[in-house]
Amino acid sequence: MHKPCAVIPVYNHEQALPAVVADLLRAGLPCVLVDDASHAPCARVLGQLAEQPNVYLVTLAANQGKGGAVMAGLREAARLGFSHALQVDADGQHDLADVSHFLAQSQAYPQALVCGYPQYDASVPKGRLYARYLTHVWVWINSLSLQIPDSMCGFRVYPLPATLAMIDSVQLGKRMDFDPEILVRLAWRNQPMRWLPTRVHYPQDGLSHFRLFHDNALISKMHAKLFFGMLLRAPLILWRRWRA
Repeated sequence: MHKPCAVIPVYNHEQALPAVVADLLRAGLPCVLVDDASHAPCARVLGQLAEQPNVYLVTLAANQGKGGAVMAGLREAARLGFSHALQVDADGQHDLADVSHFLAQSQAYPQALVCGYPQYDASVPKGRLYARYLTHVWVWINSLSLQIPDSMCGFRVYPLPATLAMIDSVQLGKRMDFDPEILVRLAWRNQPMRWLPTRVHYPQDGLSHFRLFHDNALISKMHAKLFFGMLLRAPLILWRRWRA
């Protein structure tokens, strides 16, 4: 079965969100919106969007962070009967013209996690671009593999059964550490992954919730935790890959 939807974590993105939802609906993709305790203006927009057919709303009473909101959305998507979920940012960074390509790849390989490999334009903040390379190196070390070329891009189609089995068995980071951590942990389980290039644009008036010090500290802590987890699991990881 291949019944996909979009999952969109939302925290005060009322300006960009309506266009994102409209593009996804035009692509034939139902939307699960997750209100991560947004302020009142955004909550009103979310309520209005949820009045449309094929738009569903999950409201979190307290802010969970991007990862916590995504996990809540994935669980709701499964509860609604969807088999796959395309994670999309609410701020308009992702090129939604690529939705059909990602869904086609997911339908052709329904067991695979289809991930975006970002192609940046000149709008990307240079500090964030360079910092990604450090994360890439740690992800390659911690996954004992080079199969993850980029772990920070949140434009992905998750196969829900395998993803929720991971989420329900491990305590994952709930903020910006979620995107790289879940990829490493799925790689430990030999999760099939497929990669597609996708353009990423940072709007000049876009709202970013990346907290430079706090989120980088969380990501560094996550890499350290994964490193020691990798050391413990290395024989089993390598044995599974040898057998695959």
